[in-house]
Amino acid sequence: MGLDDLVKKATGALDGREEQAKDALDKAAGAVKARTDTGTDATVDKVVDAAKDYLDKQKKA
Repeated sequence: MGLDDLVKKATGALDGREEQAKDALDKAAGAVKARTDTGTDATVDKVVDAAKDYLDKQKKA
């Protein structure tokens, strides 16, 4: 099983569940922020925003 196969499976698993995935990203971000110093908050927010944007693009495709 190659990387492409894993990506297809992950995309299929998220199909129609984008909002749940976004909620999970928010919860994970909160957990990371709680365990790190405030200097990493902006980076965590940037990564979460990028992941949410990716989910939105996949939803439209």
